[in-house]
Amino acid sequence: MLLNLIDTRHGTNNQYSFSNGNCLPYTGVPFGMNYFAPQTNGDNGSWWFHPEDRIFQGFRLTHQPSPWMGDFSHLVVLPFNGELKEETLFQAQSSYRPSESVFNPSYLKITEQRYQLTTQMIPSMYGGVLTIDYTQRAAGLMLSLPGKYELRIEDPHTISGKIINFSGCEDPNFSFFFTLHFQQPLATESFGEKIGANKCLTVSFGDISEQVIQFGTSFISDKQAKLNLAREIEWAPKDYLSNSEQQWQNYLSKIEIHDKNNARRSTFYHNLYRAFLFPQTFYEQDTDGKIIHYDTLAKEVKPGYLYTNNGFWDTYKTVYPLYSLIAEEKYAEMLEGFLNNYRESGYLPKWLSPDERGLMPGTLIDAVIADAAVKNIRPDLMPELLKAMIKGATIQSSNPNYGRQGTKDYLTYGYVPASYHESVNHTLDYTYSDFCISQVAKTLGKADVANHYQTQAKNYLNIFDPTTGFMRAKLSDGTFKEPFNCHQWGEDYAECSAWQSSFAVYHDFAGLIQAYGGKETFQEKLIELCNQAPTFDVTGYGFEIHEMSEMAATEFGQLAISNQPSFHFPYMFNYIGKPEFAQPLLKQLMTQVFNDSPTGYPGDEDNGSMAGWFIFSSLGLYPVCPGSGEYVVGIPLFDKAVIHLSSGEKLTITAKPNQEQQQFVDHITYNDSIYEKLFFTHDELTSGGTIDFSLGIVPRPREYTLEQLPFSCN
Repeated sequence: MLLNLIDTRHGTNNQYSFSNGNCLPYTGVPFGMNYFAPQTNGDNGSWWFHPEDRIFQGFRLTHQPSPWMGDFSHLVVLPFNGELKEETLFQAQSSYRPSESVFNPSYLKITEQRYQLTTQMIPSMYGGVLTIDYTQRAAGLMLSLPGKYELRIEDPHTISGKIINFSGCEDPNFSFFFTLHFQQPLATESFGEKIGANKCLTVSFGDISEQVIQFGTSFISDKQAKLNLAREIEWAPKDYLSNSEQQWQNYLSKIEIHDKNNARRSTFYHNLYRAFLFPQTFYEQDTDGKIIHYDTLAKEVKPGYLYTNNGFWDTYKTVYPLYSLIAEEKYAEMLEGFLNNYRESGYLPKWLSPDERGLMPGTLIDAVIADAAVKNIRPDLMPELLKAMIKGATIQSSNPNYGRQGTKDYLTYGYVPASYHESVNHTLDYTYSDFCISQVAKTLGKADVANHYQTQAKNYLNIFDPTTGFMRAKLSDGTFKEPFNCHQWGEDYAECSAWQSSFAVYHDFAGLIQAYGGKETFQEKLIELCNQAPTFDVTGYGFEIHEMSEMAATEFGQLAISNQPSFHFPYMFNYIGKPEFAQPLLKQLMTQVFNDSPTGYPGDEDNGSMAGWFIFSSLGLYPVCPGSGEYVVGIPLFDKAVIHLSSGEKLTITAKPNQEQQQFVDHITYNDSIYEKLFFTHDELTSGGTIDFSLGIVPRPREYTLEQLPFSCN
């Protein structure tokens, strides 16, 4: 079973100042409403788990999408034996042996050395089951309840409650409801309600040897939590496990990897697991089976789908293009959920956790919509989604969390002035979003709208400085901001410098190349980007942020693969007809900075985005420009990959001979015919067939026609 290849501690060896993924060891079902993970140090803020810690503080029910966002609606459950000096996690925590524990996507298994008891947590979409093998007397359970809580012991087999804790939310009383059902009764007659804040509470089961605890949870109500539990109350632990394993196996088996290098195969499936964690489900089913969710703005229950815990600045690049190939049905459902966000807040989402947090430049959900539009996914939603995209592009919200920032100035000047923080990235992201609007309008036959936004998509030229070859911040009078330092991070650039920001013209590299003065000049700029030290200047931030440290840790010049702005850099060589420059670079990146260990990423993984980069790149294809319907050719990492597509077809990708010395693609055949283009279309891939990469040890340069180069709107 593919699940047995995966250890969820992948990418979890992190600290505030340096990221090897900033992942958490999540056990749950794909896109689960809740995840469970061992907590090893609750005093360490968002970094409450570390794979080298030896302390177990309990199973944390968590909704943390990133340490930079924080957790919400979380609680910790810790089984214990005997009497405690006081009711605190510190007094109750136990050592455990990480090497003897199971960290699997479908279940967790941990032995607490202090109490010599073994626990197993198995998740479901809205709950889960905890089995406990007690070996000593006075079996107990501690509930750590951060924030405000209400707890009710309803009968000897049932505890229900709610907690209020979050990093940010439109509803100050946003609540998470839970109910616990105990197979063995509580050893207490003290029924009733407890109300408080930031407490640990304990219950006793007496002298029992085994306990089974079933969970039901809800963001809607206590009644809904009990309904969610009632639907599983007849399940035994084996039923929970079978359900969880089947769901994971369904997604993981979408891509079959065959390769002589088992460690790389393991790395692939670790990444594929990460790609199906976010966004998280934020909807439930009422008594009639109708889909409902909690609207935090209206503070009431609404019909329809909703998803949360996703930052589109990161995920649009890889996550949703991957879903378009192998999880189209789920992608279609997510679009409906994002449309509900618009209907309820007035704007499309940017960073949801649990509702709009307004972080990062741009409104890059536009790319998620455009990519779906050109691939004919949910055409029924596109008229309203286009309306939502245009509103975000033209009407500035009075709440800075929503929509574009500097909208009026962008429409006035054709760029976002330097008076706005990260103005260069805002401008570039808006021009790409304008392209995305144009693409959606085209699918709807709205030629005037399409032409208008395609014209605006050229606005990136307004901040391009041909003298330096960089995108630069401009003042409102049209002059470039001075002084300029191409290695300075921050201020005008988001989490990077001019080196990482100046090539975010995914929709029009032909136009950017022309602005440089031609392919030769552009090629020299790309070579300079790669063949220099990973230098950075901290002036914009005033200190060294972790993304700087991560770029400096690898010797790939200014190609900061540790962060999303650099993801497409190797593939830019294809746009000048020089794929042989990209191929060895891609192979080195895949093999040197990715692995299947707790240090398995070169930087923040970010909701599946970096996992998606590895998945696509290892298959030899990459969606440089979501919304174009194309995938740029790279170099496969594996001997053979079989992709079971949402279309019902099967696509097989082979690479041979495939040894370390084969760093170049000699030629490609597609369905037994020589294939000379440097991209594949979505229609070609979803039609299935076979793509055979013949690899070589030296490059075979050749000339490419304009039609053989990847998409540009120029």
